[in-house]
Amino acid sequence: MYAMCGSPLDSRLVFDTMETKNLIQWNALVSGYTRNGLYGDVVKVFMDLVSDTDFQPDNFTFPSVIKACGGILDVRLGQVIHGMVIKMGLVLDVFVGNALVGMYGKCGVVDEAMKVFDFMPETNLVSWNSMICAFSENGFSRDSFDLLMEMLGEEGLLPDVVTVVTILPVCAGEREVDIGMGIHGLAVKLGLSEEVTVNNAMVYMYSKCGYLNEAQMSFVKNNNKNVVSWNTMISAFSLEGDVNEAFNLLQEMQMQGEEMKANEVTILNVLPACLDKLQLRSLKELHGYSFRHCFQHEELSNAFILAYAKCGALNSAEKVFHGIGDKTVSSWNALIGGHAQNGDPRKALHLLFQMTYSGQQPDWFTISSLLLACAHLKSLQYGKEIHGYVLRNGLETDIFVGTSLLSHYIHCGKASSARVLFDRMKDKNLVSWNAMISGYSQNGLPYESLALFRKSLSEGMQSHKIAMVSVFGACSQLSALRLGKEAHGYVLKALQTEDAFVGCSIIDMYAKSGCIKESCKVFDGLKDKNLASWNAIIAAHGIHGHGKEAIELYERMKKVGQMPDRFTYIGILMACGHAGLVEEGLKYFKEMQNFNVIEPKLEHYACLIDMLGRAGRLDDALRLVNEMPEEADNRIWSSLLSSCRTFGALEIGEKVAKKLLELEPDKAENYVLLSNLYAGLGKWDDVRRVRQMMKEIGLQKDAGCSWIEVGGRVYSFVVGDSLQPKSAEIRVIWRRLEERISEIGYKPNTSSVLHEVGEEEKIDILRGHSEKLAISFGLLKTTKGRTLRIYKNLRICADCHNAAKLISKAVEREIVVRDNKRFHHFRDGLCSCCDYW
Repeated sequence: MYAMCGSPLDSRLVFDTMETKNLIQWNALVSGYTRNGLYGDVVKVFMDLVSDTDFQPDNFTFPSVIKACGGILDVRLGQVIHGMVIKMGLVLDVFVGNALVGMYGKCGVVDEAMKVFDFMPETNLVSWNSMICAFSENGFSRDSFDLLMEMLGEEGLLPDVVTVVTILPVCAGEREVDIGMGIHGLAVKLGLSEEVTVNNAMVYMYSKCGYLNEAQMSFVKNNNKNVVSWNTMISAFSLEGDVNEAFNLLQEMQMQGEEMKANEVTILNVLPACLDKLQLRSLKELHGYSFRHCFQHEELSNAFILAYAKCGALNSAEKVFHGIGDKTVSSWNALIGGHAQNGDPRKALHLLFQMTYSGQQPDWFTISSLLLACAHLKSLQYGKEIHGYVLRNGLETDIFVGTSLLSHYIHCGKASSARVLFDRMKDKNLVSWNAMISGYSQNGLPYESLALFRKSLSEGMQSHKIAMVSVFGACSQLSALRLGKEAHGYVLKALQTEDAFVGCSIIDMYAKSGCIKESCKVFDGLKDKNLASWNAIIAAHGIHGHGKEAIELYERMKKVGQMPDRFTYIGILMACGHAGLVEEGLKYFKEMQNFNVIEPKLEHYACLIDMLGRAGRLDDALRLVNEMPEEADNRIWSSLLSSCRTFGALEIGEKVAKKLLELEPDKAENYVLLSNLYAGLGKWDDVRRVRQMMKEIGLQKDAGCSWIEVGGRVYSFVVGDSLQPKSAEIRVIWRRLEERISEIGYKPNTSSVLHEVGEEEKIDILRGHSEKLAISFGLLKTTKGRTLRIYKNLRICADCHNAAKLISKAVEREIVVRDNKRFHHFRDGLCSCCDYW
């Protein structure tokens, strides 16, 4: 009775006062201690029973003792007890067998649990539940599902509450919502869905799988809610970022009566919703509530430190920290992480030194938090200081610290330093491989990214979705269509195409390789189109100048309930700009501000100014630059200067050039834009002056370069190239093409040659333009009817643009040219840009 009422000490007092004791009384004491979780005492009493009495433990003694072994995770003691059970002939007892299965499962020895289960001559529902629990607690999710299906096939066995609440968290962990829904249906059929523990498990499963509406429906239908029910639902809203619903539910919970008051777990669940200054007041209310109810658990204090830091109240975070009596490593990590993740790495570094001075040694989480902050801020110097600390304290061998250092150098643009660290890592894991592969891609080193990816496969590493996203990014940078198709085939075999990030990267790869139709096929094939995939396909149409198609997709997206974000508007504004849809672009810019309350960033203004500049509305573009809330960056001034060159706007162009050269005085491209502006207007003295400035500074103009992929190999051509092995044949091909297109209207546009030379020399220079060489080579090396895909580092000139249109008609081929601005699809004498570029 005392044991059942939670008073095991009183139970022992009664036991000790008994003059004579029998086995039943020993079993009652053992069982009472086990019921109250006093597993160490169970073992002691059992040892007394075996050593001090003549009683033989029986099939009532052993289940409690075996459970205690699982409770203290002492598998060796459990194996000793298992041996005693075998010697005493009790191993066939179903209760003893169930206890052994549970003990081995708790200790992580699943194979032994399975052997016991398979050896049992008789099993009951508890046996099956114990084995399912052993699988689920040790990460064998698929085995849990298989065993459940096997159990359902057993005659006379039906799942109970324990079965359901064991298997639903497994569904949640594996995001197996279909199986979870099946279990839900089974629970309803068996009349178990009204059980509060079952309902709580269903809410948890649905919320973890991202089905918040279903989770909320299960919660609302629960007529027997307890504190766990409310905590589970609050946690679901909080982790989803739905701040209002999380706090509304918390207030509703508080109105349910004293038995439903928020506890420490409730507060811990709602704190993740406090992400910025808007929630600071609510955060202080939660803190006050916790203070009044004497919630002083260290985990809760650490959570308040992080929440205050996220809300920008670092002083409050420090006050909570200083209020903790015995500060552990976790407490220091919370404060260091708070400062590190909220823009003050120097303070975080100072706290690191304070922490070591106090006697606490930092762990991998401490160092990783600091390095993450330095990476986001691109603070190379602070990162180097932390690296020095790591070396001095022998922490460089930790895989987490090593990967964080790797990520830091990558974010700071030091890919070579990152590679040195990577090569020195003894135990590389999937995360470190992915970090280095993506680091190369992010730093504009696609060849290195692909080479390292190949090396990872040769060393037996399984490709991860993150690595594949980087591979597709590298293929996009190189416009390596054949390699991109091979990578696409690889992810299809690996069943990774349904991943949102992989799908978006495939869409982007095909778009940047000139295959917009393939991008559309991939997008249409996605089962779950999220916002990122809509943004990817809209941007894909944008770089191809398909403004109307991009707008149609945007309107479709809104109809299916997807709300646009700032990236959506970047794509739609870019599409309108490339297609000359100025009024539509201005409409969407206003819509972004007025209806979706998205504050325009510099990227949105850059798109809008580029759009106005392309349309020749230079005064409007300049006015927008002056009215912007932020200072224009080099990209905006460069775009505007390029438009001034196109429309010969000298006065505005000189003003723009002055601003641009103040921002980037050491960039050759800026001087070339100004020189081209003067050359287009025939101001050769000014041209010479600008070129002399470049010479004095030591800058050199980038040569025009085009490349084409043929047979899996990339062939590059520079303007006037005569070094190619096939250069003589290429020039013969071009001469023949020139003759053919001259018959259908081609006349060299010598205004595209910005040099002070004679007309004949200008025509000869035009013949050597790199895109003409690449087209000629493509016609020489490919079969009739095959699409040519040319890539160019500079903007295509008017003469080459006109020539490509006529060549496509003369040879009856599609020619796709990607310059540094957009794509041009030449077919039947026309271009997709409609001569607007």
